[in-house]
Amino acid sequence: MNSFEITANLVDILQGEIYPAEIQVQNGRIHKITRLEQPCDTYIMPGFTDAHVHVESSMLIPSEFARLAVVHGTVATISDPHEIANVMGVPGVEYMLNNGKQVPFKFNFGAPSCVPATTFETAGATVTAADVAQLLKRDDIKYLTEMMNFPGVLHHDPEVIAKIAAAKALNKPVDGHAPGLRGEDARKYINAGISTDHECFTEEEAAEKLSYGMHILIREGSAAKNFEALIPLLPEHYEKMMFCSDDKHPDNLEEGHINQLVKRALAKGIDLFKVLRVACVNPVLHYQLDNGLLREGDAADFITVDNLQDFNILGTWINGNKVAENGKTLIPSIAAEAVNNFSCNPKSVADFRIECKDQEKNVQVIGAIEGELITNKLEATLRSVDNNLVSDTHQDVLKLTVVNRYRESAPALGFIKGFGLKAGAIASSVAHDSHNIIAVGTDDESICAAVNAVIAAKGGVSIVSNGVTDILPLPVAGLMSNLDGYTIAAKYSALDKAAKAAGSTLASPFMTLSFMALLVIPHLKLSDLGLFDGDTFTFTAI
Repeated sequence: MNSFEITANLVDILQGEIYPAEIQVQNGRIHKITRLEQPCDTYIMPGFTDAHVHVESSMLIPSEFARLAVVHGTVATISDPHEIANVMGVPGVEYMLNNGKQVPFKFNFGAPSCVPATTFETAGATVTAADVAQLLKRDDIKYLTEMMNFPGVLHHDPEVIAKIAAAKALNKPVDGHAPGLRGEDARKYINAGISTDHECFTEEEAAEKLSYGMHILIREGSAAKNFEALIPLLPEHYEKMMFCSDDKHPDNLEEGHINQLVKRALAKGIDLFKVLRVACVNPVLHYQLDNGLLREGDAADFITVDNLQDFNILGTWINGNKVAENGKTLIPSIAAEAVNNFSCNPKSVADFRIECKDQEKNVQVIGAIEGELITNKLEATLRSVDNNLVSDTHQDVLKLTVVNRYRESAPALGFIKGFGLKAGAIASSVAHDSHNIIAVGTDDESICAAVNAVIAAKGGVSIVSNGVTDILPLPVAGLMSNLDGYTIAAKYSALDKAAKAAGSTLASPFMTLSFMALLVIPHLKLSDLGLFDGDTFTFTAI
C-alpha cells in the first residue's frame, strides 16, 4: 500500500543542497533516502502550501479545489472557512472539514475569529468565543483565523481576547489581518499574540511588521496582488515569510497557484532555497503541519519538476498517493450535497431608485482600485432622471447595491467608480464578509434583473448584457458549486469575458465586486445597511 521507489535529484531545502537520490516510500511515508552517484533527469522536492486561502472564493467545494490545486504542485492549504461560517456558522465549518476529508489533500482549516466581521452588516450566523474554543479543541482545527477586528484587540474587547486566549492555551497560532496598521498600534496588535499578516500592501509596512516579529505573507490572488510590492523583502527575511493566494477564482486556479509565485521569484534571481523555504517549509513549521518535507519518516508529500528554471510540475504525491501527473488531476470528483442559507424574495426595479428631486446632486463615490482591496473616497455630480439619481457611464460612476439575502429588507444603495461597464449589470452572492447580494450596473432595470437571477438560483454570479441574463449558480451556501471544478472554471471564465465585453476594465470584475462590501478594509464600502466609512467606522450619507 503506497509503497514504491523514485529516483530524482533531491532538493533538500532544510540542508541547502541538491543531490541525486533514491527515495523509498512505504505505507505513505519516506522509509529511506539513498544518495546516488549519477545525476537524474528530474528534480524532487516538498510540495507547496498556500499559507492563507479561503477555499470558498474558488467557488469550488474543497474536494474540487483539491483536484485543481494538485496539478500545480500544491499539497496543502492553510484554509480559513470564515466565508461559509458567515453564512451558516459552525455547521458550515463542519461541511468544509467533512468534504475536504473525502480526497487525498491536506486542508488545514482554522476556527473563524470574526463572524460576523462587524456589527454594521447582516450576516447569516454568529460564531461566539465559546464556539471558537470548542472548535480549537479539535485536532483538525489548526489555528485561529485572521483576526480582522484589530480595534477589538487594541481596546481589549472581551470576546476578542477570549478567542485569542483559547488559541494560545492550546498552542495554536493566531492569524492576523491589519491593513495599514503601523507604529505602536501594530506592535500592540502583534504582542497580543497575532503571528501573521497577509494584508500588507507596501514594502515599508511589511518591513516594520517583520521587525516586530510578525510573519508576513506575500499575497497574489485574483483581486489583491501584493507580490511586486513585497518580494524585495524575501532575500533578507525568507525565514519569516510565506506565499498565499487569499482569494482565487476558479479560472485563475486552473491556470496556476503557488507555483506561479515560485517561478516569478526565481525569475528575479532570488536564491532557490530561500524561495522554496517560503513556498514549502515555513507554513509547515509555523502551523505545525504534518506535511512531509522529504526527510526519512516524513509523510510522502512531494512533487517532481523537469528543471529548476521552467519549474514545470511533472507529478504530485500526497501521503504516497500520486494525485497529479503532467498537468492532469488524478483525484476523481465526488458527489456532495448542497447546503444553504438563503431567504429573500425577488426585487422590483423601483427598489433600486435613489430619490432626488433636484436636477443633480453631489454624491460620495467608492473608488475601486485595480489589484487592491482598499478603496478611495471620491465625489461626483450625478443627474436626477424622473427624481431618481442614475449612473453616469461617461464618468464611470455606476449605481451599486447590496441586498440582504437572509431576510426581506430594502436594498442599500450607493455609487462606485472603476468598473467601466458601458451597459448592463453584474451581481454576486459572494460579497465579503457577510455574503449578501452585491450588484453594480448602468441602469436600474439591469441591476434588478441581475439581482433577481441570483435570488432565483439561491446564490450565484450573474450578468445582464444586451437584455440577456446569464448566471453561474452557486448552490452551496451561495458561495460554491458542487459540480466539476473544470466545468465551473470554464463557466466562470465565460461570465468574466462577458463582463469585460460589456466594458469592464478590471482584471477580475466579479472578484473586485465581491470586496466592495468588505467593511474592515478602508476607506469607503457599502453594506446591506448603508454606505460605510472605514476610517471612522461609521455609516455615512450618499
